[in-house]
Amino acid sequence: MRLSLLRFASLGIALLAVALIASTATAQALPPEVDAALTRAKVPRDAVSFLVTDAQGGAAPRLAHRSTSPMNPASTMKLVTTIAALDLLGPAYTWTTPVYLDGTLQNGVLNGSLYLKGQGDPKLVMERLWLLMRRVQGMGIKTIAGDIVLDRSALEVPEPDPAKFDGEPLRPYNVAPDAMLLNFKSVVMTFTPDRSANLAYVQYDPPLAGVSLPATVTLNTTAAECGDYRGALKADFSDPLRIRFGGNYPAACGEKVWPVAYADPKAYAARTVQGLWESMGGRVLGSVRTGSVPAALLAGKPALVTQSASLAEVIRDINKYSNNVMAQQVFLTLGRVAGSAQGLPVDTVAEVNLPPGSFAASRTLVQRWWKDRIGTDDAPVLDNGSGLSRQERISAQAMGRLLQATFTAPFMPELMSSLPITGVDGTLKRIKTRTSGTAHLKTGTLNGVVTLAGYVHAVSGKRYVLVAFINHPNANEARPALDALVDWAGRDQ
Repeated sequence: MRLSLLRFASLGIALLAVALIASTATAQALPPEVDAALTRAKVPRDAVSFLVTDAQGGAAPRLAHRSTSPMNPASTMKLVTTIAALDLLGPAYTWTTPVYLDGTLQNGVLNGSLYLKGQGDPKLVMERLWLLMRRVQGMGIKTIAGDIVLDRSALEVPEPDPAKFDGEPLRPYNVAPDAMLLNFKSVVMTFTPDRSANLAYVQYDPPLAGVSLPATVTLNTTAAECGDYRGALKADFSDPLRIRFGGNYPAACGEKVWPVAYADPKAYAARTVQGLWESMGGRVLGSVRTGSVPAALLAGKPALVTQSASLAEVIRDINKYSNNVMAQQVFLTLGRVAGSAQGLPVDTVAEVNLPPGSFAASRTLVQRWWKDRIGTDDAPVLDNGSGLSRQERISAQAMGRLLQATFTAPFMPELMSSLPITGVDGTLKRIKTRTSGTAHLKTGTLNGVVTLAGYVHAVSGKRYVLVAFINHPNANEARPALDALVDWAGRDQ
């Protein structure tokens, strides 16, 4: 790991010299097809920032338009978070969730409480929680006479307002991070129509203890097309203890899956753990609640530990599908683990005793990392590390320099494989251009913001770094300009 960091740092210093030369160069005129697309979208040239340059540096950019101007990068900011994590934590880093028992086990009954210590696992989804519960039952525990206690103290996150960003509190992308992040705090509803019974069955994952969930909804067999099935359902999620449907489900839709963020996110983890435990035949005589693992238990070895997928696998979900809360979990882990005075923990006992992670600590850590590794003073303005922010800023030149440094870093394959491929997968699957299959690009979208950043493999065989930021109310209408820019970058002959 140390050799990796030194090589990355040396490359950053070398690229700085190239960047300083490039920044003084006269910006080229925009490619005609890109310029025309911006005109059609009524987006002024001072609302965009473009950079196309050799991925390995050493030459002036092919295109540099307002490349030193700080812009809102939207979800391309995830590149800063994931690259910093690959460098500081390493591609093989994993999150652990230890389980502690406080009591004696006799005849299938734990005479005491069971503790789950959350440590920010970005993808502790229902399937993995089920496996964890199966392992607990495999120890002979069927009934817990005390409580199930969820320790969420590893991360200090401000009390979130899920409606604050865009007024859409039930959208899963607005879910806040959590040390015990289970299933993205979302309820996944699957609607399966049955014409013979004139109804649609509704399955809910995970099962939520204490919440009334209707098993069926009336079927609409007259609609010729699926249309807006969510609107037709007239769902009411206002009462966290009861989901209601006031409408019907169009049979023409076939089976559909609708994920919704739970209306009471603070209670989600407890309801999920209890609901899943009971659905597996387990009993808890006390309650499922938030609390802290006693210090005496933390000092010893846990009863069992579940381990996440590796960071290299996690960042594929983050970048391919632009998962905001997963990116924030990784960002918070940087401040807690990589920023710890103890360095990287060597075992579970060491990690559980680290100080809590916070956004402030992570911002400080990543700013310091940028100066050490990239070697410049144009570090990004960070908020939560996911791009779901109106405060975050970075210039195309700074983003380009980061991508150049990463291109020859030891962890470049892990980063490259995490990026969406044009016309193939992730958030670029539906984008069909002449360069389909030849560009690996992270996308970014907010109201008034559309962005791209990554690598384009050109006809000549060269690999280019491409960064494109559009910050304007008409940004969404200017997407064809970004498609045209990617095509232009790939046609270098």
